[in-house]
Amino acid sequence: MDLRRDSIRVILAGQARSGAYVASPTFDVYRFAWLRDGCFVADAMREAGRVESCDRFLDWCARLVMRSPEGPFDARYTLDGKRDPSDWPHRQIDGWGLFLGTVRRRGSARWDEPAARVARWLEQVWGEPCVDWWEEREGVHAATLWCVGNGLGSEEIRREALARAGRRLDASLLFVGTADLVAWVEESLVSPGGGVWRHLEDEYYGGGEWLLLTAMLGLAKPERAGECLAWIERHATPGGELPEQSQDHLLRPDRFAPWVERWGEPACPLLWSHAMYLRLHHAVHAR
Repeated sequence: MDLRRDSIRVILAGQARSGAYVASPTFDVYRFAWLRDGCFVADAMREAGRVESCDRFLDWCARLVMRSPEGPFDARYTLDGKRDPSDWPHRQIDGWGLFLGTVRRRGSARWDEPAARVARWLEQVWGEPCVDWWEEREGVHAATLWCVGNGLGSEEIRREALARAGRRLDASLLFVGTADLVAWVEESLVSPGGGVWRHLEDEYYGGGEWLLLTAMLGLAKPERAGECLAWIERHATPGGELPEQSQDHLLRPDRFAPWVERWGEPACPLLWSHAMYLRLHHAVHAR
């Protein structure tokens, strides 16, 4: 199995004609395009040499922005760019901070105007409460502020992110990536098998280990990169698909079946998992 090749294949298959990346093509609840997931995927594809895929996603984002250039901008949209009419928590600004970072790394003036519009909006709203990465808690979150601070190039916002980072243990802190935060996550949220839990209160599908977070651990701590890469590869399906999470070491095993009854089996493939695998694979093999 060539999981790098398969990851690119899965991502391309999950990219709509519009340029949007579906979060998961087979899991009904995830058949939308999240800005957060999509930016991680677009960055991974750019790094893998599939720049045209990244550009198509950024073009899709640009159309969303210019349709309503003063904002507000939502966390997710339908694949053809319509606003999601459901009661899903739409106020998640981290994805738009990530969008600015993806545009900057792409290094083209093609998206300058929509990026400037997003930046002005984020400058106005960055301190307001929104929903966290996992869409469970409302507040002002360290990982969200880090995404926005990086996108805007704001030391003020990054300092605020670091000031808030110690208030709650959450594996999204791996994205912030300071040595003390990585050590905190590593000490408390790495399972006996080597995968990474989201947080200790997690009961979503029993609270499994998330593949994308295991990849983030490998990226944040290079000496563990090889073992994290191998752990992810062991959890690929025979067809080369990566799930959202593993059920090897559930925090709340009693909560797995109720979620299956509600929404079906856990998401597989998850494009964000494939994206983070590509990023880690590149980091390991580029040395």
